[in-house]
Amino acid sequence: MDIMLLAGTRPEAVKLAPLALALPGHPVLRPVIVHSGQHDGMVEQALAPFGLLVDDRLPTPVRRNGGQAELVAGLLPSLDGFLRRRSPAAVVVQGDTTTVLAGALAAFWRGIPVVHLEAGLRTHDLAAPFPEEGTRQMVSRLAALHLAPTGAAVAALLGEGVPAERIVLTGNTVVDAVEHIAARGRPAQDRALAAAELRLLEQGRRLVLVTSHRRESWGKPLQRVLSAVRDLVRRRPDVEVLFPVHPNPALRDQVTTALSGVPRITVTGPLEYPDLVRALRLATVVLTDSGGIQEEAPSFGTPVVVLRDTTERREAIDSGHARLVGTDPAAIGRATEDVLSGRWRPASPANPYGDGKAAQRAVAAIGELLAVPSRSRVLAPPEPVP
Repeated sequence: MDIMLLAGTRPEAVKLAPLALALPGHPVLRPVIVHSGQHDGMVEQALAPFGLLVDDRLPTPVRRNGGQAELVAGLLPSLDGFLRRRSPAAVVVQGDTTTVLAGALAAFWRGIPVVHLEAGLRTHDLAAPFPEEGTRQMVSRLAALHLAPTGAAVAALLGEGVPAERIVLTGNTVVDAVEHIAARGRPAQDRALAAAELRLLEQGRRLVLVTSHRRESWGKPLQRVLSAVRDLVRRRPDVEVLFPVHPNPALRDQVTTALSGVPRITVTGPLEYPDLVRALRLATVVLTDSGGIQEEAPSFGTPVVVLRDTTERREAIDSGHARLVGTDPAAIGRATEDVLSGRWRPASPANPYGDGKAAQRAVAAIGELLAVPSRSRVLAPPEPVP
């Protein structure tokens, strides 16, 4: 049975990769990795460190204005045609991107079971994150199987009336991915990261990793973050900042304009996933609005200053791995200083998002959904982190 793993962005590909690696171990199920074309080239780049290739690629949707409606209108016919030709036994979508929404709709209309990986994340605020919160709530109405990363996600789904038998607590596959890549110990490939790593060793500085890309951060919120970053390096001669910037031209222009020429700040393009994992291991603290980094950094005990007003990933905050500060420069400065001064250390060394076995549980759950269970031992749900 073919299981279609649909990805259109790099984070989707990273979180689907452990599933693609685990599925061939099932006696019946086989992965078919499909790139929706949402972000050209990014899926292939993300899969390569895992030794994976895209099996099929849909035509890149024609985009003139970059809007969500235009993207969905381009994706749906391509997805419908693929599903008609290949008839996979199930379609796995991950997270809350436009590809996820289009993939879930196309599969639902074709009567193909939708499996939602990383189901149940909620802020209950449709404006934050936008449009992701709306996407994941809509997909939850269509999914036949909900693979929930945490107990809180399970509770959110149950609270919305999703039947318990359609929910499986797996943990988050991003922990599987981080552990897989970290175990390889690949040296930095990005020149800027390699140079920064050398300076850290030679000059005894500490690395502050900064990322910001979410739509609600554009404009004034990002400007406040950039102001906090400039203040940090002026105040702290012992730190060096690395800021990998999203390829969106407007974001990149805003970041480079604000930080260009500031000593001890390096602005790079997006890091390949192994380099991002290496940067997370090297960093003393991370400033980010990324959901994925909130889940990845705890694997290395790296505190996360969350540059958002709300987060659907409360587990990192509750376990002391993260603090939610928004984009107020003073609040960012205080939280960062608490890490650098040693006043803030995560309470638990364990990653609250999983134990590295989420993909195995996901494969077993998909097999049960399709009535082709494996004969291998079913893993217990991940233990919650206090």
